[in-house]
Amino acid sequence: MKLQKVTVAAAAALMLSLTAAGCSSDDGGDKSSGGKKITIGIKFDQPGIGLKTPDGKYTGFDVDVATYVAKQLGHDPDDIVWKEAKSADRETLLQRGDVDFIAASYSITPKRAEKVDFAGPYLLAHQDVLIRADDDSIKKPEDLNNKKLCSVTGSTSAQNVKTRIAPKAQLQEYGGYSECLTGLENKVIDALTTDNSILAGYAAQPEFKGKFKLGGFKMSNENYGIGVKKGSDLKAQINTALEKMVKDGSWDAAVKKNFGPANFQSGPAPKIGVIVS
Repeated sequence: MKLQKVTVAAAAALMLSLTAAGCSSDDGGDKSSGGKKITIGIKFDQPGIGLKTPDGKYTGFDVDVATYVAKQLGHDPDDIVWKEAKSADRETLLQRGDVDFIAASYSITPKRAEKVDFAGPYLLAHQDVLIRADDDSIKKPEDLNNKKLCSVTGSTSAQNVKTRIAPKAQLQEYGGYSECLTGLENKVIDALTTDNSILAGYAAQPEFKGKFKLGGFKMSNENYGIGVKKGSDLKAQINTALEKMVKDGSWDAAVKKNFGPANFQSGPAPKIGVIVS
């Protein structure tokens, strides 16, 4: 009889142990301790910013920034689960808790800040256009009137041009920048607009060498921030990590590594919490 009681007690203890382990697995555990997975949203189709390569690796400035931040939060690179964060999906991914934070050429805007919180900024980019190298018809922003202008669904870039600069521009919204680039190469569209950092990444790719050129238009200031769920204490922790990244030289190294081949001039790192309008 005593043996039976011991067996039942042991079984109960085992069940409690398994249940606790299951709960830990479901909620991802402590987000700030090494060895636990952390899910980070990035772009998968932006060379120089966030790119998933054919061999399954991830490269780009945002990837390097996110990896550094994750390390400061206590996570090794092997702890990171990369998740694609398309422009139209970013707020939803954060609100649902599908990701811990997003570093995906995510410009800080008042409208977005109503839904999510932003750490940073960690890069100041400028809106520009990418056009075919042999196209001399677009020499200034106003020349985009009556041109087929492409950007991605959920991005503010094309709307900025149509509202403020070229009201007669014909907007074409695609699911990703790579689709816009194909349309530009095939002359289905006339120009691709987004941040100069993203465009420089594409222009620097070996397969596109000599095919495209940047317009050189600074049509807006784009303050890249790291998005977190509204009210998350990760914002303060990420800001501390970003400040350290700038101070120890890792930020400059990441800029040179990812944008150097395209001669992209990033300027100095922006001050945390200061938005350039």
